[in-house]
Amino acid sequence: MIKIRSRNEMRLLRHERLRKKVAGTPERPRLCVFRSLKHIYAQIIDDEAGRTLLSASTLEKSLAETLKSRSDQEAAKGVGRLIAERALANGITTVIFDRGGHMFQGRVKALADAARETGLKF
Repeated sequence: MIKIRSRNEMRLLRHERLRKKVAGTPERPRLCVFRSLKHIYAQIIDDEAGRTLLSASTLEKSLAETLKSRSDQEAAKGVGRLIAERALANGITTVIFDRGGHMFQGRVKALADAARETGLKF
């Protein structure tokens, strides 16, 4: 019998396949993006040490006050700018982008473009 997998199961399979090739180092950490229906989250991770170095999300009050909605492309751009500013302040200039199994379009692309515009390189 054919097993039909849900969209989230397929996303997790894509993410596992991606993670076999993508790993963050202290010199070039991984910028990991997770999006839910209501929010978007970004973390900069050093996989060798197993630590999250920085994080940003639409849950932060400073960012949420300026947003009309927390689940649109403008919110993703705000998170991308915020994570890039924090990374540059901590001396991180280049990262490896991990889209988390999501397609590179919409909110994920908006976050990446905003981080690039702010000065982060990937």
